[in-house]
Amino acid sequence: MKIAVLAGDGIGPEIIAQGVRVLDVLRRDGLKIELESGLLGGCAVDATGEPFPDVTCQLVKDADAVMLGAVGGPQYDALSRENRPERGLLGIRKALNLFANLRPAILYPELANASTLKPEVVAGLDIMIVRELTGDIYFGEPRGIELRDNLRTGFNTMVYNEVEIRRIAHVAFQAAQKRDRKLCSVDKMNVLECTQLWRDVVTETAKDYPDVSLSHMLVDNAAMQLIRDPKQFDVMVTGNIFGDILSDEASMLTGSIGMLPSASLDENNKGLFEPIHGSAPDIAGKNVANPLATILSVAMMLRYTFNQEEAALRIESAVQKVLSQKYRTGDIFEPGTILVGTVEMGDAVLKNL
Repeated sequence: MKIAVLAGDGIGPEIIAQGVRVLDVLRRDGLKIELESGLLGGCAVDATGEPFPDVTCQLVKDADAVMLGAVGGPQYDALSRENRPERGLLGIRKALNLFANLRPAILYPELANASTLKPEVVAGLDIMIVRELTGDIYFGEPRGIELRDNLRTGFNTMVYNEVEIRRIAHVAFQAAQKRDRKLCSVDKMNVLECTQLWRDVVTETAKDYPDVSLSHMLVDNAAMQLIRDPKQFDVMVTGNIFGDILSDEASMLTGSIGMLPSASLDENNKGLFEPIHGSAPDIAGKNVANPLATILSVAMMLRYTFNQEEAALRIESAVQKVLSQKYRTGDIFEPGTILVGTVEMGDAVLKNL
């Protein structure tokens, strides 16, 4: 298993280090794992002048999977848009054709009080959001800022073709088949022709999955329903910009963005695996970041790319045990639990492995 490790910026190196420790345990127990590190984001800009240098591009193409920490920081905000760390993230998604983003939002029973919603609203929450990653307004052309009638005008293009919609729909339907066989497709078809096509193609694709119940919801209603009654959802599928917003909203139902992993996959399940949170430069280097989302991303990597279900379950079980033993980083701490740092949380997971 050839894994490219891109620690990135901010807290990235700290949390990735704990994920690597987990892989080291599995390697000692017999899994054949090869790790190679590279630069992406702000650290790559500092070293090479580019957020996604050619050597990193070749590294991730040669690997079977990619582990990523986080990218970005305020020191890079003044750079041209092409050289900002976030362009490296968009670049790697495009280079590897990572079109399907899977973001589970699971509320562990031990963290029911950590959510800002009432425990009875979120208890037992288990949602999978499937987000299309390579199209939509983030990549559509034309785009830019120009003078129109002597006024600075910014413009972006929301665009999808039916092939792009159909392939992400297949991913979502197949995910639903492995769960409770319910899929909700989110769009804004009452205003946007692009998402009318989205609804039409998803509806057509449903004919291939008669065992899955398909529903449709407008994005503004979906945002409200995630707060009002989140447990009505099983799998949700939507486009790039709506998925970006809804998945972050769903993450806070679970109590902390520091608990949630993600997978970004190509058509052969080669993937980029990362926590959904950012680089958090304000706490970088302080040994306070929560590494559990990164560790759970390792579990997703083993499951989706390498078909190592037993190893994935082993990691997830260890995380569950750590929470039941009341170990908490600051983002999920509450009275009566044990406050620990990044390394100490990693220690606890390794002990339970």
